[in-house]
Amino acid sequence: MQTILGHDALTRFGHALSDRTRTLILLSLRTQPGYPAELSEQIGVSRQILSNHLACLRGCGLVVAVPEGRRNRYELADPRIGQALDDLLGLVLAVDPACCDAAAADGCC
Repeated sequence: MQTILGHDALTRFGHALSDRTRTLILLSLRTQPGYPAELSEQIGVSRQILSNHLACLRGCGLVVAVPEGRRNRYELADPRIGQALDDLLGLVLAVDPACCDAAAADGCC
């Protein structure tokens, strides 16, 4: 296991948030731990897709799997992740739709 800090940690966090499914998983786990079957139903994706995204989030160090008998409970790896998500949810952006539409092919928005 490797520990990352600062810019590298922010890059991992940004990568996680760049996908809607991963964002929904993190937002769900910010309020309480969850189980894969419940999360897949809540988010509206298959268990396989959810499993792939949970693996990504674990690899990024954002969630941890806690064994409970024959299944795993998932939770945020650090409570500050939930606090950061709360802060980001309050963010208001002034967006130029023309800019984002034109740049979408370049991965801007």
